[in-house]
Amino acid sequence: MIKKILCKILFFNFFKYQINKIKINQSINLSENLNNKNLQNINDFNFSIFSQFNEDAIIQFLIKNLDIKKNFFVEFGVENYEEANTRLLLEKDNWQGLIIDSCEKNISYIKKQYYYWRHNLTALRHFVTVENINYILKKNNCTGDIGLLSIDTDGNDFWIWKEIKEIKPIILIIEYNAKLGNTKSLSIKYTSNFKRAARGLNKLIYGASLKALEKISKDKGYSLVCVNKNGNNAFFVRQDYLNRSIFEQSAEVCFKMSGFREYLDDSEQKQIDDELIFNHLIQSGKFIEV
Repeated sequence: MIKKILCKILFFNFFKYQINKIKINQSINLSENLNNKNLQNINDFNFSIFSQFNEDAIIQFLIKNLDIKKNFFVEFGVENYEEANTRLLLEKDNWQGLIIDSCEKNISYIKKQYYYWRHNLTALRHFVTVENINYILKKNNCTGDIGLLSIDTDGNDFWIWKEIKEIKPIILIIEYNAKLGNTKSLSIKYTSNFKRAARGLNKLIYGASLKALEKISKDKGYSLVCVNKNGNNAFFVRQDYLNRSIFEQSAEVCFKMSGFREYLDDSEQKQIDDELIFNHLIQSGKFIEV
């Protein structure tokens, strides 16, 4: 019986590995089509191998048009890394990286996967805060210029990005809360142990507006260049790396309203108007202008 179970597990892992190889080979062919894309039409190209939406396409477009010397990434909030912004960089482009998640089960799962021993990847369990982020980076020799940083904590993203000093990524990917609109610079108030609600409209109390992330990023020397097609991830590039293909665009131009209806649960199955959601978030008293 045990032998049969082990055989099934081995077969499943082998099958999964072969499927991923096909996906990665497909991504190589898809990447060739990026020659005809630009920042204005990048969202017309739906290319997602391991990312949630078309982040993979945008990342491939950016690294193709930026002179990145250090092929190293940092991503936190990766869950079990089955769906992540940096996974394709790891497997297709052979980048090195550091990934962080707060769940021990997720990190344990990652360390058992084929890509973990095949590539130079460090996976750590940490609940990332303003107080510990620079310590974590420095302790793991993540300092100076790196290729890409991806931040998705479902909470204190604005404050953590503001605090980061140990690394200077060329590309920044950071989640924004589209339900906060595109005109106000807003973020949740900082609390080190912030935990997002699990359901209902309060699940939308997290993160920061695109305008707030544009403002703090500009202060740190970064320009907004685009957002993904579903309106939840923003892409910034360090200003000393901007060029004719990769240039600054405003939050008003880039903004996309997210189609997510994360507030839906057993008691609320109807779509709620975005204006009503915005008013609920403001009236919650959990956000401040930054």
